[in-house]
Amino acid sequence: MRDDLDRSISILQGERPEPLAGAGYPHDSADAGSSLSETDRTEAVLHSARGQRDEVLAALARLEEDTYGRCVDCGHEIPEGRLEARPDAARCVNCQAKYARRRR
Repeated sequence: MRDDLDRSISILQGERPEPLAGAGYPHDSADAGSSLSETDRTEAVLHSARGQRDEVLAALARLEEDTYGRCVDCGHEIPEGRLEARPDAARCVNCQAKYARRRR
C-alpha cells in the first residue's frame, strides 16, 4: 500500500498545472475556471493520498511494535474483517465512530 501511495503521490505531484504564462491569467476566462478546478481537484486528491500514506506508515509502526490489530483507543482486538478491509485501521469500529464524531 505504501509503495502504491508513493507512486500515486509522485504522479499527482507531476500533474500539477504549471503557472500560467504572461500576467498569470489565461486569456479565456473559461480556461481560468477549468485550470483552477483541475488544480483544486489535484490538490484534494494529493492531500487525501498523503493522509492515507501517513495512516499506512502508522500501521507499519504498530506492526513493528507488535501492537498491530489492537485498537489504539480501547486496546481491544480489531476484528479480522475490518483489518482485511482497512489494513491501516487503528481503531475498532466503535472507537472509530466515536473518533469521527469528535472530529466533526
